[in-house]
This record gives sequence, structure tokens and C-alpha cells, in this order.
Amino acid sequence: MATIYYEDQAPIGPLQDKTVAVIGYGSQGHAHAQNLRDSGIKVAIAEIEGTDNFKLAKDHGFVPGDIKTAMNGAALLIITLPDEVQAKVYETQIAPNLVAGQTIGFCHGFNIHFKYIVPPADINVVMIAPKGPGHLVRSEYVKGGGVPNLIAVEQDASGDAKAIALAWANGIGGARAGIIETTYKEETETDLFGEQVVLCGGLSALIKAGFETLCEAGYQPEIAYFECMHEVKLIVDLMYQGGLSYMRYSISNTAEWGDLHIGPRIITAETKAEMKKILGEIVSGQFAKEWVAEYQGGLKEFNAKYDADHGSQLEEVGRGLRKMMKWVDAKEV
Repeated sequence: MATIYYEDQAPIGPLQDKTVAVIGYGSQGHAHAQNLRDSGIKVAIAEIEGTDNFKLAKDHGFVPGDIKTAMNGAALLIITLPDEVQAKVYETQIAPNLVAGQTIGFCHGFNIHFKYIVPPADINVVMIAPKGPGHLVRSEYVKGGGVPNLIAVEQDASGDAKAIALAWANGIGGARAGIIETTYKEETETDLFGEQVVLCGGLSALIKAGFETLCEAGYQPEIAYFECMHEVKLIVDLMYQGGLSYMRYSISNTAEWGDLHIGPRIITAETKAEMKKILGEIVSGQFAKEWVAEYQGGLKEFNAKYDADHGSQLEEVGRGLRKMMKWVDAKEV
């Protein structure tokens, strides 16, 4: 069973009277910065002048500046930049300004685990990964609650790295819900696997294949969209509330029999074998190398695949149907 920490085991003391620098005021950055400030911690923001996030930080009452200024005197540096840019920013702007005894914190382990960032031995390296998007981390904190966090310590140079990480989690509200102990390896590999095989890659491919199968059989694309895309939310919401059991309790017996009897014909032993192969590619670092190479090469394949899906029949039909549903907060990219 996992080790879980709560407020009484995660005192905020190690960060009191200290400065925390948040590098990047994006989805996670804005939530961590505001929650920590509201918890009584002094927060410095590093963001690129002229960007929307720079303006947002100012609107939220911060005085954003460059990375060197934000880092100066900070006990904890929270890096919330996208994975693909972290290594370059670290090498050019963070590493030259590090001071022995500082703590670097990440919200995802990609760059540390795969060693695209290798901090010196006299620096603490920790992770607090909220299991929810930044807007939820913020809104739950404001309500008096919190989002569960993961905690990991990769390098403990000062002897109190874990206490600092626990204080960080407490400061953003995570200790109210629970802080689950993990490692950089476990968080990184399971996160990548979940994204690729189930949450994004697997689900997107399943939706597209189902939609295309119905359309190719002569059914109206609008009907196919409702059955294979739109209603996914109804099922996922039930799972979110009570797992597979509550979902099955809530649907019709016909749908439940289709789930139990037909599902294994879609996700077969062959599919699971491919999942294991994908996990092996993640663990070996192959996926990380491919992604870094794709980014450094100008994202040509990435953009081609994105554009193909963006212009697909599934997306075109969806854009039209969502205009009919006023209760949907439709977002068009």
C-alpha cells in the first residue's frame, strides 16, 4: 500500500519566511504561485515579458521578472515549463544561477528521470505532482480543499528535501486531500504510459476507429459522432465518480452486457501485448529520445499528424454539432 501524508505530517514550516520561485506562470504555475502566496509564502515569478502569462501574473498581483531575478535568494525553485523546453532553459538560465543548498522542484519527472537535466550534487531535487490540472488545484484550494499530490525525492543534498517538498504540497492544498509517496521513475513511466495507451492515444484512436467504422458502413456521421465521441463524457463521468462498478450500475443491462461480453474482443491479448511493448519503449528511454528528436527537428511529423486529425470528418462534424448544444462550453482551436 502507498504511503500517504496529510496536513499534520506535512508542516509548512520549512518554507515559512522563505522565497519560492515559480518558473513559468502557465497551467500549474499560476495555481502553485497563488496557493503558496495565500498560504503565507513569499513567491517570485519568472515569466517572459509580453506574453499572456506575464500579463496574467501581473493581473494576479505578482511582479514577474526574469529567471535570474526570481531565483535570487529563493529556497525552492518550482519549474512548471513544458517538458520539451525545460532542458534548454535549465542549461542556459537556471544552472548558472544555482546556489548550493537550493531545492529544485518539478511537477513531472520527465527531464530528471531521463537525465536531460542533471543538477549538481549540492542541490535538492524533489517533485510534487498534483493529480489534476492547475485550474482544479486552484479552485479546490479556494474552496478549502485540495487535489491529491504525488511526492518524490530524487536528490537530498541538504537532509531536509522531503520536508521542503511536503511543505510545498501543503502550501498548495495537497495535504488536505493526501500526498502519495512515489519515485521519479514510477511517476514518469506511469504518466507517459497512461497518456499514450489509455487517456489520450488509446482513447483518441478508439473514438476515431469507431466513428470511421460506422461512417464506412453508411451511417450518418452526425449519429456516429454522438455514439462514439459525444457520449464518452457520460460514461467517463460515471467512472470518475465510482469506478467501473458505478458506471455499470448506472447504465442499461443491454449496455452492461455489451461492456462485459464485447469489450474483451476490442481490447484483446494482442492489444495488451502491444501495451507491454509500449511500456518497454517508455522505460528504456526510446520514447523520450524520439520525442526530444521530434521537437528539436521542428515538429514536422507532430504537426502533420495534428493537422490531419484537426481536418478530419470527425472533427468537422463535431464542430457543427457542438453549436447545437448550448450547455456545452465549446472550445474551438
